[in-house]
Order: sequence, then C-alpha cells, then structure tokens
Amino acid sequence: MTTITLACAHCSTFNRIPRERLADKPSCGRCKLPVLSAKPVIANSGNFNNLVLKSSIPVVVDFWATWCAPCVQFAPTFEQAAARWEPRARFVKLETEAEQALAQRYAIRSIPTLMLFRDGKEIARQSGALPAQAFDQWLGQVIGSA
Repeated sequence: MTTITLACAHCSTFNRIPRERLADKPSCGRCKLPVLSAKPVIANSGNFNNLVLKSSIPVVVDFWATWCAPCVQFAPTFEQAAARWEPRARFVKLETEAEQALAQRYAIRSIPTLMLFRDGKEIARQSGALPAQAFDQWLGQVIGSA
C-alpha cells in the first residue's frame, strides 16, 4: 500500500493518504473537510507550495485574471474537468493580478496559461483557453505521461 501526501483543499494541512483510498473522498485530519474537493482550489502565495509543489499527484494550474474574457469563459470548462479528473489530478486556479510574484516566477506572458506540475516540477504548459474536448485531450496526454 503506497501512502501519498496531499495538502487539504481547505486548510492546506498535509495529510497522508493511502493511494488506494483517494477515490474514497478522505477527510482532512485537521479541519475534517474533504482533502480533495472535485473543484478547483484557489491558490495564493501562502498555499501554493503545499498545494502545487509538494503534491504527490499531478496538479493542473490555471493562471488567469478577472479582466481576461477568455479566462472567464474557460472557467466552467476548468471546473468541469476538476470534477471529472480528481483524484487523478488536482486543479488549482491562481489569479495573476493578485499573485504577481508567482506569475512572474513562472514567466506567465499570456493568460490563461495552463501548467501541469508533477513532483514540484513543470511538466507541460498550454497557453490560451481550450474547448472542453481539446482540454480533456490535453489532460489525457499530459497526465497520462506524467
């Protein structure tokens, strides 16, 4: 039985979970809420490392901004993908205007930009919003190879 470490979607506390139990919707040992939420988690400078860089499962990050029309139009597609793909991957949204240092750290030049992280490293990047089918296809390629 392989145990993985995941930060809670609600309080960012690390939880050790048997990989085989991820689909059982495990609760956080601290806040008692689900560790995985089946919807995008809002990231900021305070929780980014725990949610993204220290995750034992792949993490898809949507770098976006409130003023960006394609970002706003893509949001429902990203949310629906989170519901379909968790627990195989976690989905995180990072608002680039509020978190400019993180956006700069990852050289975000256009938004939306989607990045897949695995074991703290960037594995794949996609600039621009994708239709739902194309996004699912991209996820299948990058998560399947991560």
